[in-house]
Amino acid sequence: MTSSPVKVLYIDDEENNLLAFKASFRRQYEIYTAISAAEGLKILQNISVEVIIADQKMPETTGVEFFKSISKNYPDPIRILLTGYTDITALADAINHGDIYRYITKPWNDLELHNSIKNAHDAYKAKIDLRNKVRELEKTNDELNRFIYSISHELRAPLVSVIGIVNLVKMEGLFNSSGEYWELIESCSVKLDYYIQKTLQYYKNNKNLSDKAEINFPKLVEEIIQEYSPNEPDTKFNVSINQTEPFYGDTFRIEVILGNLISNAIKYQKEEAGAKLVDISIHVSMISAEIIIKDNGLGILNEHLDKIFTQFFKAKNNRGSGLGLFIVKEALNKIGGTISVSSAVNQGTTFKINIPNAS
Repeated sequence: MTSSPVKVLYIDDEENNLLAFKASFRRQYEIYTAISAAEGLKILQNISVEVIIADQKMPETTGVEFFKSISKNYPDPIRILLTGYTDITALADAINHGDIYRYITKPWNDLELHNSIKNAHDAYKAKIDLRNKVRELEKTNDELNRFIYSISHELRAPLVSVIGIVNLVKMEGLFNSSGEYWELIESCSVKLDYYIQKTLQYYKNNKNLSDKAEINFPKLVEEIIQEYSPNEPDTKFNVSINQTEPFYGDTFRIEVILGNLISNAIKYQKEEAGAKLVDISIHVSMISAEIIIKDNGLGILNEHLDKIFTQFFKAKNNRGSGLGLFIVKEALNKIGGTISVSSAVNQGTTFKINIPNAS
């Protein structure tokens, strides 16, 4: 099967040029001509052309102006500008804004123009092929994410049952009846549940949907501390929250950000520390929420500070999944927030977060 000829639209206010162009290239290409920018636009509305050639000097609209006017609604066709005079400013402006692929001086050379159309069509095909591949990758990625979410969700149900059974064994005083076996089952189950929850967080955070709602930081922080502190009863919390302004944001992502940072501050305390301390400071304004979470724990090596937000990065003393801080950074990116970190080994770590107020 022979491929369809390239569809080329040529716009020029001089009819002789239109006739000459059609006579020269009608056998190689499917030619459409227009005597004005307005007529060219009508053709675009009905024909999917691949290459557009426009004369720069036209009475009502210049070629550059025409290309700019169609860039939003017709971004795919490749643009070639014909100019019979030197207008460096207009050409530079068009090229800088990505409105033209190439410019050719008039009177044109048939071979040069023919090669330019061929190259422009190759660029058009590459653009369309790239877009199709991106769509295929997005579809595949979405299907993979849905599969991971489904599997993780299904795995968690029997796992919660196992943890429940362990708790019943504790209640009946049988936890130490079989040596270390029940303790090992509990430890492995809790660790697996942690990984599954991080996987579910990762999936949900990847979704572009945003749940905008009013955020009550005192209540949210209290709930997070209550959720994560029972396993570390020796950890003390200094909480200072100044919220006199209403704050609106993505409820799920803000909870994920605070949850991961506070749980890390609890988790990575020094084992021998006599006073395990986590400071949480939040100042809310009409513009943003400034959050500081500081601990006096293990700290982070300087050479690791630029890697901690990388997916699956784990330091030697890291007992986590390598996903928590990566999810925090991704969640902040989704809502336009920022994060910075400072740390000293065996002295502690401080995270500073800024989240825009979406009110």
